[in-house]
This record gives sequence, structure tokens and C-alpha cells, in this order.
Amino acid sequence: MKKTLPDLLDYNLDYVIIGINPGLMAAYIGRYFPGGGNHFWKCLFLSGFTEELLNHNSDTSLPVKYKMGFTNMVERATPGSKDLSTKELREGGKILVEKLKKYKPLIAVFNGKCIYEMFCREMYGKKPKKLDFGLQPHTIPDCDVALYLMPSSSARCAQFPRAQDKVHFYIKLRELRDQLKGVKKSTEVEEVDYAFDLKLAKEDAKRMAIKEENYDPGYEDAYGGAYAERGPEEGPAQPQTNGHCTFSTAENTEGAQEASTSQIAVGQLPDGQWMTQSFADQIPDIDGGVKDASA
Repeated sequence: MKKTLPDLLDYNLDYVIIGINPGLMAAYIGRYFPGGGNHFWKCLFLSGFTEELLNHNSDTSLPVKYKMGFTNMVERATPGSKDLSTKELREGGKILVEKLKKYKPLIAVFNGKCIYEMFCREMYGKKPKKLDFGLQPHTIPDCDVALYLMPSSSARCAQFPRAQDKVHFYIKLRELRDQLKGVKKSTEVEEVDYAFDLKLAKEDAKRMAIKEENYDPGYEDAYGGAYAERGPEEGPAQPQTNGHCTFSTAENTEGAQEASTSQIAVGQLPDGQWMTQSFADQIPDIDGGVKDASA
């Protein structure tokens, strides 16, 4: 029986973080957002969700301590979402709706535009004509869960490649929670619109005393990983696509791969190297045992 990544869900949660499907490494170790190539845990800390910088080993504590759960639209683990079939996505969308109706979290948080576009296509029969980050106008019939879209936490999210670029959306997520619960809003924050505003994002970052990062070491750690969300101002390089998601091309990541200077731990490959080779050569067999790379 193949491994997958179990849901971390409970009743009375404030947030449920929703991904497309588990990656092979996440499914193998049974943890959400593992590795340095993902900004999720860093953004939680920088935005004030957590008092200290946590990592994937703390994921099971979040439902109780922070009222934050985790799930995926499709449970099957794959190297990437491009390996999922249309049938899996359609069925996964229905299952996700049933989960939200059952557990009734305050806010369903979609981790990236790609997953939300998939969800809308399966839920409403088409992709949204206009898609902005933040609180969404769409609703689920017979369900009061608010739908919130934030940038992908992957370091390969081309539109927001650094952790600090995404912190704004985590701050606004907390404020939305307070608004829905009737908690008085802080007088320091004047914004009432949950759409993205670059100026306000910079002010938020400064207010939270976030040091600007000219270089994020997590970027090359994610080389070859999740999909990218390309901004309209970017160059002419055409991204790869599978009909569901947009993926970064080699041009986007070549520099990051060459710049990697991470130290090599005992028994590990250099950062980024495993991503440039076949997953089958680097990931232990999740059916049991370790694959022979020479097989």
C-alpha cells in the first residue's frame, strides 16, 4: 500500500491550509512542508502566527495550539501535480468540499493560485475570470467557510520568490480571522481591503521588523520542485504547463542552482542535486525498503 500524507483536521479550526497533493518526500516522512525550499514555516513566524520558528516536525501541534489544520485536494503522492489525472482532480475537489462541510473551519486557505483554479474548475465548472489574492467572493453551497487565496509557499513561486514577499498575506489572514470572529481590529492597521497592495506589503514588513533578504537560500533548495506563479512583468521565457498548473523553466532556476553554497550533511546530497535527477534515484521506496539507484 502506497503512503500518502494523512490529514491534520479537527472541528472548530480557524484555518485549514489546502495543497494540491503530497510530494514524495512529504508523504515518505509524513510531515507537511518539509525542507528548506518552502517558506511556510518561516512566514508563520514572521507574520506572528507562532512565537518561535517551527518546522515540519511541529505540524501535528498546530491544530490544537494554533487552530490550524492541513489537507490536500488529492491524497496520492507524486513528484509533482502534473502527474495527477483530471479524474483525480475532479474527485479530489468533491472530497475536499465534503471535508470542509464536515469540519467547518472558519477559513479555507488555498496555498497558491494553481490549487484554487483547479478547485474552482471542479466546483463551479470554470476558472475565475479574475483571480486576486486574499478573501475570495466565491462560496460553497450550504457551507459558511470563507475561502482565502495566498501565494504558494514554495520558494519557486516566481511572483513572490522570497519569504518576506509573502508575509503580508499571512498577516491579512490573521486579520480576516479576527474580523470574522468580531475581534476589534488593531488601530495600527488601516487597510480594509484584502487584495494585494505592494506599498502596504512593504509597510507591513517594516512594521513586523522583517529584515529584507537580497538572497533567499531556500530558493535553490526548491530547484525543480513545485509550480511557479509568474508575474505579468516577467520576461519572455515561456513556462511549462500540463493544462492544470504552470511550472518554472530552467531559465528561472539556473542561477539559483549555481549559487547554492549549502553545507552537505552526512548521508545527504548537495542542495538542489536530488531535484535535478530522477526522484526514483533519491527518494526511498514508499512501498517499503530503499530503492537501488543502479536498478
